[in-house]
Amino acid sequence: RNEKSILARLMSTENIEVRHTKVSTAMFDNHKRVLYLPVWKEMNSEVYDLFVCHEVGHALYTPNEGWHNAVCEEGEAFKGYLNVIEDVRIERKIKLKYPGARSQMYKGYRVLVHELDFFGLKKHELKVNEMNFIDRINIHYKSGASEGVEFNENELDIIDRLDNIEEWDEVVEIANLIFDQDKETMEQQQSESEEEDPQGSFDFNIPMTGQQQAE
Repeated sequence: RNEKSILARLMSTENIEVRHTKVSTAMFDNHKRVLYLPVWKEMNSEVYDLFVCHEVGHALYTPNEGWHNAVCEEGEAFKGYLNVIEDVRIERKIKLKYPGARSQMYKGYRVLVHELDFFGLKKHELKVNEMNFIDRINIHYKSGASEGVEFNENELDIIDRLDNIEEWDEVVEIANLIFDQDKETMEQQQSESEEEDPQGSFDFNIPMTGQQQAE
């Protein structure tokens, strides 16, 4: 644990605080500059390195004020969309800054997704290509091409943008674009549903990975 703490501080180029504690997954508190790493009974070294690299990416590249403002403006549901797109950006940048991270992160995700079923794909018998767009983006960029994630022509335009994403403003723009499209679809489904059931309530579908990691 001490070695990983030192590694995180070196990679982040600052003396961030690293805490090993009972949390469900790794998290980085952008305001307090604290990296939380989970204490699991069995912690694969590649998964450990993945967590460190990912959260250091948030430490280096996620703007605290920008993140806070974007979440506040759009509400709780938007947070999941923003987080997925920001994950794509910070992981791309951390791999460019530290090329050796690419292999460890790939191996770590293979263990998380397939051996530990971290996203619950096996448990809930989820079919990747029946998921909504934001979740397919998440699986595609975290688990790799081997998952066979499919995108339509319009979605591929956004994937092309994500492959080259650089700035925080792009994260907000793309997250808003997908969020607005999903909201419009859900509102249309709600309207059709209410014709049959006036008491029906509108439940916005938060992405499965909607937990905020960069608070």
